[in-house]
Parts: sequence; structure tokens; C-alpha cells
Amino acid sequence: MSGLTFRKTAEPDQRLDLSILTPAHLANLSLSEITALPIGTTKQLVTVGDIFALSGDDAAAIRFEGGSERFDRIGEAMDDGSIRVEGDAGWRVGRLMSGGRLTVTGLVGGLAGSGMSGGLLTVGGDAGDFLGGPMAGEMAGMRGGAIRVGGSAGARAADRMRRGTIVVDGAVGDNAGSRMIAGTLVVGGLARGAPGRLMKRGTLILCGGAERLAPTFLDNGPADLLILKLMAQEFAAGELGPVPFDGAPMRRIGGDTAVLGKGEIFLPLG
Repeated sequence: MSGLTFRKTAEPDQRLDLSILTPAHLANLSLSEITALPIGTTKQLVTVGDIFALSGDDAAAIRFEGGSERFDRIGEAMDDGSIRVEGDAGWRVGRLMSGGRLTVTGLVGGLAGSGMSGGLLTVGGDAGDFLGGPMAGEMAGMRGGAIRVGGSAGARAADRMRRGTIVVDGAVGDNAGSRMIAGTLVVGGLARGAPGRLMKRGTLILCGGAERLAPTFLDNGPADLLILKLMAQEFAAGELGPVPFDGAPMRRIGGDTAVLGKGEIFLPLG
């Protein structure tokens, strides 16, 4: 058996909803049945066969050869198997994911990993706003699993995060970790805005520093903690891979005291 491959043959003239193209949905469908699936988002009918040429027969290992910023909802609610996108993807990539592995080699739009509870989402390029955050009206964002972004992320990464781990190798936009409930966000570059605003619990490790902090955070001074060393070692040995900190002493900031105040932000010394 070979992995089920979707080779892009045409650039879509509308945004596409690819949420149905997951291992669970496609497991018992023939290639002809998959080709006929509707994926358009306007009144103009667009099917899988209009955009992709299909090959392979193993729906547990899906591959997109060629991406697009108009490929929305890839891997949404997937619970097993693997999906690999060679190129860019649109918004809501990996939303509500509960298992499996989803890899995008290029950039992704907003709400990637929103509400995910398990699995691994890896993005080679940049990610949009609300990485791992909630949709409008939802009380919690990411609830488990792991996200690795090789580039930068937009505003409000890890907003309302409840559980899980996000690692962003580059910078993050305004107010990362806002309203955080629990979980861990590691940022290699600068955290813009006021990270951790209204966070109740959780951990932000900001290796590139923060643009500013809200006045309701308390400076606890330098911290040489064994847990930082153990976290760095565990991440490096696991699926997420090496992180941009090595467990060396960092400055610990506690807060946000405007709410529960049990969160923590770690910043470089100096």
C-alpha cells in the first residue's frame, strides 16, 4: 500500500474546505468517490477532482503535493493517522485535532490548532493569529497535544490555552498567552505587546524577551530551577525536538495578579 496523495493541479479561485479529507473520513472510500467530494465554499461547485490528481490507496497516510493559502481546515478533527502538506495552508489547520500527526512545510493561517486536545501539529513556516486559541465564543483554546512552529506566530498565540505545549522558534505577535488557563508556551524570539495578560496559570518561557509586561506582574528575581533543565531535556528527546532554552537560570515573573495570579513568565537574565 502507498499513501493517499493529492497532487495539486490547479490553483483554486475560492477558499476550499478540506476538513473532510482526513484518514477517518476517507478510510472506506474509493478514489472515484473521493474525487467527487465537494470542497468548495461558494455557490460554485468545486470537487476534489477539480483541484487534485489522486494516487495511492492508504488513507491513514495522506499527502498533499502542493499547498495554497486557500486550503482551509486541513486536518480538522483528525484523530489518527498522518497528514503532510508540502506547501502552505489556510486557516483552522488542525482545529479540534485529538490524535495523529499533521505536518505543514509552509505557512498556515489563523486558528491553527484551535481547540486541539491531542496529536502533534508541526508548521515549517509562520503561523497566523490565535495559534492554539479559541474560536469566538469558546471558553478554552488548546486543551492538549503539541504544536511546533518553525517560523513566527501572529497575535494572541495560546489565548485561553488550558493544556498542552506550543513551541514557536521565532517571534510572536501581541499578547501571547493572554487569558491563559494552563499549559506551556515557549517562544524563541521577541514576544510583542504584553504577553500573559490576564493569565491565571500556565508557563511562558520567552527566550527572546518581552516587549513589555503588564504592571500586575511581579518580578520574583533570578530562578535556577531544576524543572527548567528537565523540561529542556524532555522536549529535546520527544516529538517536539530541541527548544530554544537549555535550562540555564532565567528571571521569573509571577502573575497576572489582576486575576488568579498563579501563572509564570521566564525571561532571559540581564
